[in-house]
Amino acid sequence: MPELVPAGMISEFAYCPRQCYIRSTEGEFIECEDAAEGNQSDKKPKPIESRSVYLSGPVLGVTCRLNLLEGEGRNAIPVEYKKGEAPNVPGEVYESDRVKLCAQGLVLRENGFLCDEGLAYFAKSKKPVPVKFDESLVQRTREIIAQIRQMISEGKMPPPLVDSPKCIRCSFGGICLPDEVNFLRENKESPTKELRMLLPARDDRVPVYVLDQGCSIHKRGDCLEIRSRDGKISSARIMEISQVCLYGGVEISTPAVVELMQRGIPVLHFTHGGWFEGICLGHTNKNIELRIRQFEWAGDPEKSLAIARSMVSGKIKNCRILLRRNDEEVAKDVLDRLADYAREAETSPSFESLLGFEGAAAELYFSRLGSLLKTNDPELSFQGRNRRPPKDPVNAVLSYLYGILAKETFVTLLAVGFEPYLGFYHQPRYGRPALALDLMEEFRPLIADSVAITLFNNKELVSRDFIRTDPGVMLTPSARRKVVAGYERRVDTEVTHPLFGYKISYRRVMEVQSRLLSRTIFEEIGGYPAFCTR
Repeated sequence: MPELVPAGMISEFAYCPRQCYIRSTEGEFIECEDAAEGNQSDKKPKPIESRSVYLSGPVLGVTCRLNLLEGEGRNAIPVEYKKGEAPNVPGEVYESDRVKLCAQGLVLRENGFLCDEGLAYFAKSKKPVPVKFDESLVQRTREIIAQIRQMISEGKMPPPLVDSPKCIRCSFGGICLPDEVNFLRENKESPTKELRMLLPARDDRVPVYVLDQGCSIHKRGDCLEIRSRDGKISSARIMEISQVCLYGGVEISTPAVVELMQRGIPVLHFTHGGWFEGICLGHTNKNIELRIRQFEWAGDPEKSLAIARSMVSGKIKNCRILLRRNDEEVAKDVLDRLADYAREAETSPSFESLLGFEGAAAELYFSRLGSLLKTNDPELSFQGRNRRPPKDPVNAVLSYLYGILAKETFVTLLAVGFEPYLGFYHQPRYGRPALALDLMEEFRPLIADSVAITLFNNKELVSRDFIRTDPGVMLTPSARRKVVAGYERRVDTEVTHPLFGYKISYRRVMEVQSRLLSRTIFEEIGGYPAFCTR
């Protein structure tokens, strides 16, 4: 617990206790529209005695930075600058700003100043609004300070607000998931009303893939410059990049790496054949509380099994859906058996039996996957899953896509705050990103398998796109680019979430699922809900 509570934290708690917890304890920060109104501009109320004054009140237990301070001698008035208009509420100042000013005033008193009021200045209205530090406001401020200390000591996230208009203006919607958590806590099969869309449907930033061997990447201004071996140069604006994926012998300069780390943009390294090897990332998410909970749950076989059941059952259901939608000749018996395996997975008594249900379902599923291919080329047929190395073009594409998908879930879990190497279904093994493999299970048929089938059926991939050797089959450089492009099209596709009803991209779905996994291990919701299309 911090010895001194920042005055800004008091304002955050008054606005929304849950947002306060996310920012202070979990270390997530996204500036909200309401909070941004407190930023200063060139126009400020006059006269100004001091700016950026740091003071602490050990007795009150508060520390603060006073951006503006008016007064003469021992008289002091803290000023809260707001760039918007004065709100139409009693007192013309929101409670979050009133308690923050009051906390600053109490700290000033503790440091020997005379302070009976603060001032909220609204630039758009050009209106200063005084805030009297009466007994009721002082009492409310002290109550919030005590509640913050209790919240931190308990280490429990406050429940989300219910149907609050604050959530609409809050950029934490995709992290907090207030409507989603409230719905799942009610244990209903479907929402009684449409859930609000509080998170962006997709990320406007895009990944950069560098597949050609011998390329080098350098920083030039605000761009990354990619230089090929034959002298060709291409560039991408860093602010528009979500991740940088390097395959095989691709070099990147130290200034480029440092710039990407400072901006929280991961650099991911793959083998020439497409297997995910590692990541370079700056100090982005420092959510140690989530990792402590993750380790506790991973060490509890019963809790781990509960999550694993849902993930495996979700994967089997999605496999069944892919066959039902696209395999015109699939037998009813196959679909029924997959449905049975999904139900048995949900109640599996052990990891061993769960692994057995998954294996039986996978064997049945892959026995029919080849029927989804519409090509007449015998070299592009699919007789079953094989790997390390893959023996045919279809398996080569599947393996390549699984490597990309593992990268995707790895990066997503890191962004949320998880340890990707500690899973609940896949057991820990040196170098294995077990949790990333856990999360990708339900997305294998929906993303990787679907992309592979589409690329072959649309004749984007043909026999000449593959190199056949004695050990196995590899993709040509042009084939890799086609596979990556097909993958990106798929993850950027918007899909209706089966539980929440709104449309978001598959890449955003993976983030939502990671957030729901965190809410599960914090026991905010009763269990992990796997993503299963209808």
